[in-house]
Amino acid sequence: MKILLACNAGMSTSLLVQKMRAEAEAAGLEAVIEAKPLNKALESVADFDILMLGPQISYAKAEAEEFAGGKPVIVIAMADYGRMNAKGIIEQARAALVA
Repeated sequence: MKILLACNAGMSTSLLVQKMRAEAEAAGLEAVIEAKPLNKALESVADFDILMLGPQISYAKAEAEEFAGGKPVIVIAMADYGRMNAKGIIEQARAALVA
């Protein structure tokens, strides 16, 4: 599973990626998880299975879906993002990938 998080280049997303990587490893999941600023994420989305947007850039979902070529694009829930709920966010990604 390859997850790309898009953000405004904030430090909080980098911390979230670290927590998600640790959670995936603890759960025995093979996962590549990266974060990039929105413009770089749109250029890289072809290399990932799913694009997850930070809630602060939810306005960009339609544009991101155009770049994603049918891959899932989801906005991380504000509560999960704020709490750094890595487990919940990974579950959200997994559910979107099997839908």
